[in-house]
Amino acid sequence: MPPSVVTIRRALNTTSYVAPRLAGRYAFRLFCEPTGRAPVRPAEKEVHEAASVERIVVDGKGVAVYRWGDGKGEPVLLMHGFAMRASALAGFVPGLLERGLTPVAYDAFGHGDSEGRNTTLLDHRALTAALHDRHGPFRAIIGHSFGGTCAYDAVREGVRAERIVSIGALCDFRTSYDTFCVQLGLREGLKKELHRRTEEFFRPETDIWRRFSVSHRPELITARSLVVHDRKDREVAFAEAGKIVTALGGRSRLVATEGLGHRRVLTDPSVIGQSLDFVTGGDA
Repeated sequence: MPPSVVTIRRALNTTSYVAPRLAGRYAFRLFCEPTGRAPVRPAEKEVHEAASVERIVVDGKGVAVYRWGDGKGEPVLLMHGFAMRASALAGFVPGLLERGLTPVAYDAFGHGDSEGRNTTLLDHRALTAALHDRHGPFRAIIGHSFGGTCAYDAVREGVRAERIVSIGALCDFRTSYDTFCVQLGLREGLKKELHRRTEEFFRPETDIWRRFSVSHRPELITARSLVVHDRKDREVAFAEAGKIVTALGGRSRLVATEGLGHRRVLTDPSVIGQSLDFVTGGDA
């Protein structure tokens, strides 16, 4: 059983007084590495097992790629959130198949059945580029949480998709850092060390807090977007959805839900229905 948040908080903050760099290194590891691999949930099992599974190598690591159907329909890429796996988006697969589309998904590094220990936005960028080469261009991308944020980045970096459905996604990359620090209750000195270490890790990329955000160069994100977010989301604040819509302007539309939280929104029939209608061309 992984240690509790309280245990981690105490250990990190205490260590940071005597060994700030050691505490910062471990905090950064937690920032990028899920604590354990999410299992396939019982409700996802049938869809998960129906997929054709392929293993590809990206940046020297094996990646599990899933495809449903006969592959003749336009592909739709599914991108899961942090500490989840491809099967988390299983609820969208039957409807995509019914509409003649080809769902494609992957487990990010350190998640599901893929190799590695951690994953970053740059890893998702490399993974989506590799899948675009094999399966793209995409009719749409459906991304949840950090996967939704990475979907916008992928399109901005050249992955071709006509539409994006983001669900519970972050707009500002810095929000992921701020939320992490709040959740773990990190003391100010440790927060600064984590901030420094994060910027150091992403070099030679500069100004990562702005450049990795959806609001950076939004004119390059030409895909139309449906932004789905629950007003009571406790993991990613509802305000992030408004920032995305503001950044993308007339190319986006907000769907606000109530009481579904951060994860149940993925299994809500209304959310799935509206998302599929949008993917297949409906804007209502």
